[in-house]
Amino acid sequence: MRLIRSGVHFYLMGIIILTLGIALTIQSALGASPFDALLVGLHRTFGLTIGSWEIVVGLSMVLCNAIAEKKRPEYFAIVTSLATGIGIDTWLFLLGDWIVPVTWIGQSITLGIGIILIGLGVAFYLQSDIAPNPMDRSMLIVSNLTGWKVTYSRVLISVGLVILAFFFNGAIGIGTLVNALISGVLISFFLPYVKGLKFHGRRHGKNIAS
Repeated sequence: MRLIRSGVHFYLMGIIILTLGIALTIQSALGASPFDALLVGLHRTFGLTIGSWEIVVGLSMVLCNAIAEKKRPEYFAIVTSLATGIGIDTWLFLLGDWIVPVTWIGQSITLGIGIILIGLGVAFYLQSDIAPNPMDRSMLIVSNLTGWKVTYSRVLISVGLVILAFFFNGAIGIGTLVNALISGVLISFFLPYVKGLKFHGRRHGKNIAS
């Protein structure tokens, strides 16, 4: 029952699904999300694994967020970056040479499944308050500092990430654009269903307790 209340299972399930989706978009070779495209670029330029760069960039964003808000760093946010980094590297290792599409159709299917899983994973992840996401926090900070809507703040950050990814030979492609355009739509689509699962789980937990 405590797990149901804290949402730990939703957090873990979300990370697993999300990182599988990220790995598939990378394997598609058609372009990853702006953030993941930068991670791939840093991997190609400096070495280390893509998951390791997830952790490094996540820590950097935590520190930048703290400076922008003039507050103490939310070091607990590194938990999410750490879990996501490990998940990405694990899935890329497991997929290995197993899923390497060579035709445009295969690449498109791999990309499409990956983007859908990312949206579903985020929908699960949002049902938990286990640890804040550095990217989401940056989005809110930009919104507060500029007075813009969160959507515009996300676009600004995404553009900045794509520019950085370009200079580091990141995984930029049609998939990057598709991801940016429909990821929010997919998250909104899955949220009601995932919330329904959470509500059902709580009711089931209360019935067991009683």
